[in-house]
Amino acid sequence: MDRVLTNLNLVTMQPATHPCEADTHASISTNDCSNGYQVIENAVIGITNGKISFVGSSDQADLHGHPDVIDCQQALVTPGIIDCHTHLIFAGNRANEFEQRLQGVPYETIAKAGGGILATVKATRAASEDDLFELAVERLEGLKRDGVTTIEIKSGYGLTLEDEIKMLRVAKAIGCLEDIKVTSTLLAAHALPPEYKDRADDYIDHICNDIIPVVAAEKLADAVDVFCENIGFSNQQCERVYLAAIEHGLKIKGHTEQLSNQGGSQLAASLGATSVDHIEYLDDSGVNALHQHGTVATLLPGAFYFLRETQFPPIEALRNAKVPMAIASDFNPGTSPIASMRMMMNLACTLFRLTPEESLRGVTCHAAQALGLGETRGQVRVGMDADLAIWQLEHPAELSYRIGVPDLLARVVDGEFFYAD
Repeated sequence: MDRVLTNLNLVTMQPATHPCEADTHASISTNDCSNGYQVIENAVIGITNGKISFVGSSDQADLHGHPDVIDCQQALVTPGIIDCHTHLIFAGNRANEFEQRLQGVPYETIAKAGGGILATVKATRAASEDDLFELAVERLEGLKRDGVTTIEIKSGYGLTLEDEIKMLRVAKAIGCLEDIKVTSTLLAAHALPPEYKDRADDYIDHICNDIIPVVAAEKLADAVDVFCENIGFSNQQCERVYLAAIEHGLKIKGHTEQLSNQGGSQLAASLGATSVDHIEYLDDSGVNALHQHGTVATLLPGAFYFLRETQFPPIEALRNAKVPMAIASDFNPGTSPIASMRMMMNLACTLFRLTPEESLRGVTCHAAQALGLGETRGQVRVGMDADLAIWQLEHPAELSYRIGVPDLLARVVDGEFFYAD
């Protein structure tokens, strides 16, 4: 083992057939396991080549003569937090629209008048890669303070081949930083660009025939996303984008059922989407489709809160169908300018009535599944990436209980420590 973490209270987030069972070494004492947190007291984690190579109790670990032992002093350790849906890269801001909405102007009206996404498109097109990188890295600091070790970043504010590639190159550059992991998603089907006014099918042709092949060839994206909505794109148009993405070996995801029930979630799930996101208007047929195809339901409570929505996602139906629920920040300039995953956890609990355990699963193991990374991240077990968050907390419920208190001690990314200020 390259490094050993000792004297910690561990939350593995592993699935268990019984709340007190955890897939770790035997004779580990647990507490509070009636709620499924699997808190393991006095645990030890061994790390080898950036992977977790040992999880067990202190009396099972041979630490004699080991050169790199870190005493965590009874800190709470969880998997690294994963933000599986963000629009982190953009220029400008839309505080004026925030003011308009507070004065009663609907989001759809603002968007149709040239505001909304297209306002950010104009500013982002005018910005350089260096400018976009600097802006995004500054925003990322807020998410890091909440223990984030993996983040998904979408394009979608360029809407031309050149500008979408520009955004994805910035995402890749952020992913080269040593203290964060990035998955990148092409979201060219985010809005209809002004150059294609009243020619949505032609723009979809451009995405399928021009943008996706170049992005795939240059390995700039891991997945392709679409905005399937009455102010976005139709199911038929989204299906064409999905099929082009699949043909080029890219995963698919969807912005679906945010403002209306278009059936986009069923479409995405039937084609193998790793997740569908927003889903406030998801119906029973959509829930069943997610269950049938193993698609994650990603909740975005920040947008729900910021837009003062009243249509709640079908939480109880998702629970009953055993559909994994992820939680993400949806960080973006128009509808969720909130760089705090702990606030998202709190909002998911207070607004959507998730339990604190569900909220923690939503930003760890279920968020990893939403990105197609469930085999390598989101849990603490042997063979997984050594991505951890170390907290000055006594109980995992505190993560969704309070906001703004600097409880993070350190993040661990591929076994390397990055200490909080």
